[in-house]
Amino acid sequence: MPNQAIDLNPVDYIVPGAVGEPGKRVFYLQARKGHRLITVVCEKEHVVALSLATQRLLLALVDADAGAGAVAEADPTTMSMDLEYPLEPLFRVGRMNLGYDEISKRLVIIAYESLEEGDESTPSVVRLWVTPAQMRAFSIRGQQVVAAGRQTCAMCGQPIDPAGHFCPRRNGHRT
Repeated sequence: MPNQAIDLNPVDYIVPGAVGEPGKRVFYLQARKGHRLITVVCEKEHVVALSLATQRLLLALVDADAGAGAVAEADPTTMSMDLEYPLEPLFRVGRMNLGYDEISKRLVIIAYESLEEGDESTPSVVRLWVTPAQMRAFSIRGQQVVAAGRQTCAMCGQPIDPAGHFCPRRNGHRT
């Protein structure tokens, strides 16, 4: 795919999602502005990190800026939090950044394309400008999507497959 730089400023909505059976899910980040729908494939770790970073950033904004009070009025139950089909991702995300623009009072998600090792080309990038309320809903939904996967072992922290789990901390005994 040729190098692209896409800005959705501001987004109408943004949503994390996953498709597939637990343990074999594919994670997506999707955003829309008007008729333009952007979908990228990401890792579960991206969704977790973005959800947690969003919570920390929003708390810092509320403490530092009374104008960020819109965070408190976010109601994720009133926002559409489903992926739109057909899923046609632009690229697989290699790296994500989260920032805040004080002028527009919006959070900015920057997703960079993952390139093959040795590929010297410039990665495609998507920048999504999101309100604090939208990101609060995104964070809550992201945590729900991740939690809907496999349970984790309390002993070793590894995922438990439906067929069972070999826990190294239990000295080879199955749980």
